[in-house]
Amino acid sequence: MSSILTNNSAMVALQTLKSINNDLSDTQSMISTGKDVASAKDNAAVWSISKTMESDVKGFKAISDSLSLGESTVAVARNASETVTDLLTDIKGKIVAAQEENVDRSVIQDDINALTDQIKSVIGAAQFNGQNLVDGSNTGTNSNGNTGINVLSSLDRDSSGGVTASTIGVDTQNLSTSAGLDITAGTGTGSASVATLAANGGADEVDITGFTFLDTSGAAGGSSALKTSTAGVDDTVVNGLAVGDVVEMKIGDIQGSYRVSEGDTDASVASGLKDSLQNAGLSTDDFAFDLTTAGTLTVENLTSEAGIAIEYGVSRGSGALAGLESIDVVNNATGALSEIEDMLDGAIDAAASFGSVEGRLETQAAFISSLSDSLTSGIGSMVDADMEETSARLQALQVQQQLGVQSLSIANSSPQSILSLFG
Repeated sequence: MSSILTNNSAMVALQTLKSINNDLSDTQSMISTGKDVASAKDNAAVWSISKTMESDVKGFKAISDSLSLGESTVAVARNASETVTDLLTDIKGKIVAAQEENVDRSVIQDDINALTDQIKSVIGAAQFNGQNLVDGSNTGTNSNGNTGINVLSSLDRDSSGGVTASTIGVDTQNLSTSAGLDITAGTGTGSASVATLAANGGADEVDITGFTFLDTSGAAGGSSALKTSTAGVDDTVVNGLAVGDVVEMKIGDIQGSYRVSEGDTDASVASGLKDSLQNAGLSTDDFAFDLTTAGTLTVENLTSEAGIAIEYGVSRGSGALAGLESIDVVNNATGALSEIEDMLDGAIDAAASFGSVEGRLETQAAFISSLSDSLTSGIGSMVDADMEETSARLQALQVQQQLGVQSLSIANSSPQSILSLFG
């Protein structure tokens, strides 16, 4: 049946043409934007995921900048530590030369003083963007629980969508010449029982004993060494030892020092002090060492020399080079050799520590860069348009559009044939 009121063919042709035009518009949008999913209306789920991933990529770019800043800061500290190590090696060479009797030790002392000034200059200048990791000025606590800084290293997203920031802790290494706070008078920092040693043994052998440690209640009743950054520890309390405190003992011209480590007990401090004295040159042929009583170091003079002086001291916050300015090869060349050895070990340990962290930061930076590339690639696979396919679809839709227009034109002209029925 033909009708002049309803043209079904035209309506079908019109709907088909509208569909083709919509598809053509979408295809042209893909070509102009390069995206298959350009907005939430294209595909809400994919768009939502892609936007979350894009925000993560932007976050990782900021993390990459943070890692670069941290890596540069640590690199400066490492270079300073290595330079200090080289200068201390030079000083050691001069101290060794001063062991000879027929040398001008005053000239050697002048050289040592000049090198000491250079070391202090290096340590003072070893800052990046105002951050110095080797001069002992940093007092913050990092994620390791030690004095130092944190470097933002990652954003971790869990299955529920929560995001947490991860950091890499960088421990400072105090290479300053600062002597720190003298806590020798503290009741739990150990003490020497006598001030001099008698000849050939005797009742006035020296006992170093009485070590206690700071605890988490803010007092000094602990049995092992804790970090001063541990919750509850009060580092202003001077009646006990904490990690980093330096225990020094001098017998005659020989001086040994022991730096308290985490977990040390009274026995390990006594043993460490004994080892440091022996490493400094205190001969077991001349002096007897006894650790039989837990937490007590007993030293007995086996020589015929009477009145050998005993000096004992404890300091907190001392730099690893605290004794550098007091080195005196003119009056105590033997003691200077043992002192420089400890300082050299401290500088080497500092450089190694910074080198290890710098390598970790470098590895993390490379990973973040690779991760950002992977996320960007993943986003592209979800939302980017396949331009080859889109080009082919465009040509097909253009042809369909032309045919649709012709089809609508034919459908619109069909009612004209009804006029022939009335001719």
